[in-house]
Formats: sequence, C-alpha cells, structure tokens
Amino acid sequence: QLQLVESGGGLVQPGGSLRLSCAGSGFTLVNYAVGWFRQAPGKEREGVSCISGSGGWTNYADSVRGRFAISRDNAKNTVYLQMNNLKPEDTAVYYCAAAPAQVLFSLCMLRGAYPNWGQGTQVTVSS
Repeated sequence: QLQLVESGGGLVQPGGSLRLSCAGSGFTLVNYAVGWFRQAPGKEREGVSCISGSGGWTNYADSVRGRFAISRDNAKNTVYLQMNNLKPEDTAVYYCAAAPAQVLFSLCMLRGAYPNWGQGTQVTVSS
C-alpha cells in the first residue's frame, strides 16, 4: 500500500528555517513526481513546489521562490523541502503528494495531478 508520511513541521520564529521530509513506503518513490502543497486556515490548498522523479526539474510558487528548496534522495525514498527565511504567511499545514513520473512539468503544481497524499505536518511561523 502506497503511503506518504510528512515530518519536520513545528513552530519557528520569522526568519527561521525548517526542513520538511516526505517519506514514501510501499512503493519506489523514484517512479513518482512529488509535490509539496500547503493549506492555511480558511484558504484553499496551494502548490508550493514540485520535483520530477529523477530530480531533473523543479518548480516553485512565486511566493516561496528563492527561499524554499525541494530535493530528493531516492536511495532513502524521501523528498525534502528546505524552508528558509520563513514568514508568518508561510503558516499552514504542509502536505506532500506523489504522482506517476510521467506528470508534466506544467501540471506538477496542480492538486488534481496527484492521486496520493500524506496526512500533513503543521508549520507555524510566529514570534
């Protein structure tokens, strides 16, 4: 059974950093593109970043470009989201999702491209 488990969330002050992890089990993550999404209270879930199965391409939302970095370690079946210079508006539940590696770059930031989701991890940026 394909499962995704996020970890690494927590409370951090503005300007701080966190690294989220998305671990896959029951399947080989290298065969999947992975996206990170977030949902703040009262808002829709939005795409944050995505990475191809091989790691050959990545994409970022404009709001996080230059502050967040997505990477993957296929040997560990894990995808990471390094978040630097965090802002209060980054506060949300962060989810990772996996889609077959054939997903197009142009679709990788869209929720509908991903059939498999983790349960989420809370990130709170506050002083």
